[in-house]
Amino acid sequence: MLQEFLIAFGLVFVIEGLFPALNPGGYRRTLQTVSSLEDRLVRGMGLASMLVGAILVYLLT
Repeated sequence: MLQEFLIAFGLVFVIEGLFPALNPGGYRRTLQTVSSLEDRLVRGMGLASMLVGAILVYLLT
């Protein structure tokens, strides 16, 4: 169980690192755009992302 969790955690880092590695300018612009959004909207996007991820994990296990 722990090994699978650590593998998943490592994959998160790999996926998170792809965009800034491939397109640093676009990544910087995206961060500037997100930082200018209201907290309510950013929170909603985070919750939606978590929900999609949880559903995906549920469907695949």
